[in-house]
Amino acid sequence: MKIFDLFLLLPTDNEEPMIKDGTITGQLPLTKLKRWQWWLLVAINTFFLIVGQSAAVLLGRFYYDQGGNSKWMATLVQTAAFPILCIPLFFIHSSQEASTSWTPPSIKVLVLVYFVLGVMIAGDNMLYSVGLLYLSASTYSLICATQLAFNAVFSYFINSQKFTALILNSVVVLSLSAALIAVNDDSERPSGVSMGKYVIGFLSSLGASALYSLLLSLMQLSFQKVLKKETFSVVLEMQIYTSLVATCASLVGLFASGEWKTLHGEMEGFGKGRVAYVMTLVWTAVAWQICSVGVVGLIFVVSSLFSNVISTVSLAVTPIAAFIVFHDKINGVKIIAMLLAIWGFSSYIYQNYLDERKARRTQNHITGSRDDSC
Repeated sequence: MKIFDLFLLLPTDNEEPMIKDGTITGQLPLTKLKRWQWWLLVAINTFFLIVGQSAAVLLGRFYYDQGGNSKWMATLVQTAAFPILCIPLFFIHSSQEASTSWTPPSIKVLVLVYFVLGVMIAGDNMLYSVGLLYLSASTYSLICATQLAFNAVFSYFINSQKFTALILNSVVVLSLSAALIAVNDDSERPSGVSMGKYVIGFLSSLGASALYSLLLSLMQLSFQKVLKKETFSVVLEMQIYTSLVATCASLVGLFASGEWKTLHGEMEGFGKGRVAYVMTLVWTAVAWQICSVGVVGLIFVVSSLFSNVISTVSLAVTPIAAFIVFHDKINGVKIIAMLLAIWGFSSYIYQNYLDERKARRTQNHITGSRDDSC
């Protein structure tokens, strides 16, 4: 079965939700999609997210290592390639939903929602760019794991997500993981980065993780209170328009800051040559877009919480890949921080598994009651 065929089997409004865990809930089309097909769809989106994110981080670090220095360019490439995959998938699936009745919010409301979220995404990408500029790829990835802890906190206050013992355990463990990185005097810094810039990079990455988690909660709130519809095309539509706004905001920042004047010099002085400079930016943009498609797919098929959890799987991939590619230093503190992060990640995964079991038992009970009544 082709990837696009799986996307065409995604549910419509008339089908029952699979999980209700206080996050954006995916739906299981029992009449169309078999269990193994659903898991295959989850696996495909997970692959997109992990590979895209890991490749994008490594390419971003490579850009800086070889002489790139434009933070706004590094910010721009995180959303600039959104038409490559989002628009084709949107038109493919929107044709399947043309017959569904839905009254969208007013244009003014939609523009306001997409504009605010898009500007926040641009700001979040800028913080990530600053963090990656001043940190090694492995340290950057470990700090970004704190987004799970922030996600739990924001989901509790904004989306009525319940705090279970497992989620609380994850928050504490992931906070300890980030704290270990913060107090680690042996943390490897990129060439020419002072301790002051290292602290800026740490705080920027931490702030970016918090803002990213806030964005997920606000997006979920927008689906529930404003859009009031959670089909695949609506989720993807938000991805397209917010990426468009973020790209425009990044372009404004690039020209307003004057960094655009340095781009030609960057290309000429790039360590691997001009062609490598262009290809690095192009493939970084493509990698981030592949990651975004995985994020959107998992938000719709499972939940925003699960999507955020899977993005931390790069903790087990990016530091190791950074060690192989860039020879990043992996000391004892980093190993302990990685193990703590994986522990926190596993707690989230297990909580998601328990929620799914509970939802499935409830669904089977309801189905059985309907059969008995007939």
